[in-house]
Amino acid sequence: MHPRILKELIEEVSEPLAIIFGKSWETGEIPEDWKRANIVPIYKKGNKNDPGNYRPVSLTSVPGKIMEQVIKEIICKHLEGGKVIGNSQHGFVKNKSCQTNPIAFFDRIMSLVDKGEAVDVVYLDFSKAFDTVSHDILIDKLGKYNLDGATIRWVHNWLDNRTQRVVINGSQYCWKGITSGVPQGSVLGLALFNIFIYDLDIGIESMLIKFADYTKLGGIATALEDRVIIQNYLDKLEKWSEVNRMKFNKDKCKVLHLGRNNQFHTYRMGRDCLGRRMAERDLGVIVDHKLNMSQQCDAVAKKANMILGCINRSVVSKTREVILLLYSALVRSQLEYCVQFWAPHFKKDVEKLERVQRRATRMIKGLENMTYEGRLKELSLFSLEKRRLRGDMIAVFRYLKGCHKEEGENLFTLASKDRTRSNGLKLHQGRFRLDIRKKFLTVRMVKHWNKLPREVVESPSLEIFKSKLDKCLSGMV
Repeated sequence: MHPRILKELIEEVSEPLAIIFGKSWETGEIPEDWKRANIVPIYKKGNKNDPGNYRPVSLTSVPGKIMEQVIKEIICKHLEGGKVIGNSQHGFVKNKSCQTNPIAFFDRIMSLVDKGEAVDVVYLDFSKAFDTVSHDILIDKLGKYNLDGATIRWVHNWLDNRTQRVVINGSQYCWKGITSGVPQGSVLGLALFNIFIYDLDIGIESMLIKFADYTKLGGIATALEDRVIIQNYLDKLEKWSEVNRMKFNKDKCKVLHLGRNNQFHTYRMGRDCLGRRMAERDLGVIVDHKLNMSQQCDAVAKKANMILGCINRSVVSKTREVILLLYSALVRSQLEYCVQFWAPHFKKDVEKLERVQRRATRMIKGLENMTYEGRLKELSLFSLEKRRLRGDMIAVFRYLKGCHKEEGENLFTLASKDRTRSNGLKLHQGRFRLDIRKKFLTVRMVKHWNKLPREVVESPSLEIFKSKLDKCLSGMV
């Protein structure tokens, strides 16, 4: 059923759909239409003639997705109570994101490097992770985590006897049966995958963090025994993949060596030696062996300028309404994706990013001859540097008082009570050797946060905090 029909005929179809949903839950039976999917290949990167470089996204029944949402909420509520997903999973989990993942991981990495330790980070890549999930093993795990029988029965029948066909440019191919995997593009599939992969890090005491199937393992690599420990953990992960009928893509599993006096040890998975990288894309952010984020700043500025150039050439109207809308949606979003993690360390990088916004505001008709500061005032905009400061403050508020509070307990330390008269949530300011540590979010923000007035810090909600914070920032030069 097309979503437009559901929207236009909501009064007429809501009751029949409610009956269907109720019967499906009571009996565990799934309408065949809910188990069919049109597969649309989405290009990732690499050779476009290689089918392996496309992500198979499933387009499924809209009513079926509504029922999936109901089942997902039942499962998630149960899992949250039993803490089944665990703190290491940041993908498609409530109150976690692409930004909380690297901040949590690299806060610990930066701390070790600052102390003079060598650190190795292993980036792990599963081969066709979502498509190779064993249905039998998944159902067993649902039972192991004490989900009720009715939910397990419904999920089992939802996975059983699924069919799919590839659709490209309107051409439809033959229906094929599916014997493994969870549908990418479905509502329920991601939650089921998180359950399937939950026990990946059991028995691993080193730093391991996940974003769905994207996994990285980090550990001290200063002494030989440290590197042996990392290798033992890799052996455990390889064993897990065998037991769970998954495979690591060894060609894409890479090692990033960090810290002075790093021995650039060669690790292996099974019989295959893992390659090393001087830089790695971590959830879209370039992290290099220097950890100073300059490569990321270069890449982001280049891409943002390319998009801005395209806008300048193709858009006739240069009014502030048009340019600001396109800039904020297409350009500034590039400059600020996960920026609390990779904020520039050097003045040259700060200026490189700021030049993008200078160029964008100069494109607006009537503002060409004004100074940059004048254009910002006229357009009621903050500089990118001030926007990053604002984003840092908001992130800290979330870690201390908001949705990331559990994570914040591991990232920030409150100052002793006798020093908190002006601000009820003053943070402890540690001492560090290296600039890469001093300029990481959890350190660079302390002095700014501690200067905030009490009435701002003690805002009862995030929205009120943002409003009061903006007033403070507006008064800054």
